[in-house]
Amino acid sequence: MRLISSLFLAFFIFMGCKDEKQLETQKEEKEVLHPSQDKKSYKHAPEPLKTWVNARAGTGKPVHWIAEGSVYEYPSGKKLFGMIGFDSSTIIWPEEENGKITHLTRKTFAYTDPETGEVITEYNGNKVEPIAYPYQMITYRLENNKIFGDVEQGVGERVQQIKAKEGIPYRKMGNTFVYNASVFLDFPLPSGTQYQAWENYDFFIHPEATVEEPHQMSWQRYGKLPKWAGDGHAIIQLYSWRVESHEEFPSNLLNWAKEVKPKWLNPPKDVAEIRALQKGKAGAGWGR
Repeated sequence: MRLISSLFLAFFIFMGCKDEKQLETQKEEKEVLHPSQDKKSYKHAPEPLKTWVNARAGTGKPVHWIAEGSVYEYPSGKKLFGMIGFDSSTIIWPEEENGKITHLTRKTFAYTDPETGEVITEYNGNKVEPIAYPYQMITYRLENNKIFGDVEQGVGERVQQIKAKEGIPYRKMGNTFVYNASVFLDFPLPSGTQYQAWENYDFFIHPEATVEEPHQMSWQRYGKLPKWAGDGHAIIQLYSWRVESHEEFPSNLLNWAKEVKPKWLNPPKDVAEIRALQKGKAGAGWGR
């Protein structure tokens, strides 16, 4: 009996060691299989920058950040609308060590009825268009323990290159990276008015397999209501998470996107596509 017990014990110890080795091997293989692993820019990027870029824009295949939330009248706090949307992203790691890490993305958001959750196309007799950016091209760099993202956006005569002045600070809480970006917007519009708003992004990036959803974001905005909604100011609050495929979209969002914004279901293919878009004209509701 003791011999049998010893054999069983040895078997379980062996199998336990084998499982641990398999897990370690799988983990190592997962780490090595990054598509840009051989590029100098990726090899020499510090961990906080790699973690940010991999989470925000993926490793090469398209990824999507889904968002849901609400628009509240300020200062009453009355809920005016719901909001749904997403962005689609990909990344380009350059061959050279100091080359530009380029994030290609486009995003779109729709306002919804505060009760039914249905996308609205009219409000108080005014036409309501979705917010839609046909592209944004963001280049990342790490300086002074902050991540800077310079943004290029717009079409036609409204192409803008917005150089980041304030970087994104980050910190580690346990094994989770927290990235915070507060954006203070104040610039003139062609109409002669001044665009002023505050936006805050909090990204929580957890190690893979530690939580069900390792990529999470909370976003708030304070600013004027859109013209169609009337005068006054509003607070927008959105919660966001990342998915790897269209099959993981909430069904109402995917159905809306397929019908109204199919182009936005994929990121720009490359920089050439962006240059072509820049020569075109803005569409209805396009962020310029």
